[in-house]
Amino acid sequence: MGMSKWIGGVLGWMAGGPLGALAGFALGALFDANNKELRDEACGSGDPLGGNPYEGQRNSFLFSLLALASYIIKADGKVMHSEMEYVRGFLRANFGEGAVAQGEQILLRLFEERKQMDSRSPGAFARTIRQCGAQIAANMGREERLQLLSFLAGISKADGRVTPEEVEALKEVARSMMLTDAEVDSMLNLGATSLDGAYKVLEVSPDATDDEVKRAYRRLALEHHPDRVASLGEDVQRAAEEKFKQINEAYERVCKARGMK
Repeated sequence: MGMSKWIGGVLGWMAGGPLGALAGFALGALFDANNKELRDEACGSGDPLGGNPYEGQRNSFLFSLLALASYIIKADGKVMHSEMEYVRGFLRANFGEGAVAQGEQILLRLFEERKQMDSRSPGAFARTIRQCGAQIAANMGREERLQLLSFLAGISKADGRVTPEEVEALKEVARSMMLTDAEVDSMLNLGATSLDGAYKVLEVSPDATDDEVKRAYRRLALEHHPDRVASLGEDVQRAAEEKFKQINEAYERVCKARGMK
């Protein structure tokens, strides 16, 4: 992914507000100010999005993910290799090898910005992230926000253990994006093999009626259908397909336990 693509991706709804400020800080460090050709391309001499009407939306999704990931990764005060590797794998699969190094540098810059902001005013970065979540909620569809939350939950699970601090950070981010604590629990339990985990995926309690289970499943199947995030690209859509499959598996597990057809 070229630098102009990153810049082009934040010229739209992300250009202002807290996400725009974070993007300016993180991307500015990667941008070669002496390279006039690149600067002109990125700032409007020609088409910075390469003629693809979805490029800006896709890149805005990506930067939003990195900004929120920088908060989740350090929620427990540590940067785990497994969590960083999860992000690298996502970047590589969805945006190509060229995005891996740039994405990692952006994360490192965001970690540094967090350190500087919190040294001046404790909790300042958390407040900024909540503002970013509100900006995302105002500009992204619900299905795209759910996919963001799914990736963030995947980062938290990457090392095989989700800490209480990570859970609280996920719920904090989810609320700021107008999502719920139950949706966080659902994402964290995707792929779980227990019956209790299956109920959490479906966002219902074990004492729910069969009709309530069916209604919950139909709602989730509609909200998480991979076609809902088709504009974000085939690779993101494939990740949504895996999530959709896990929701179906959770429903089948509950149906089997209840003897439902």
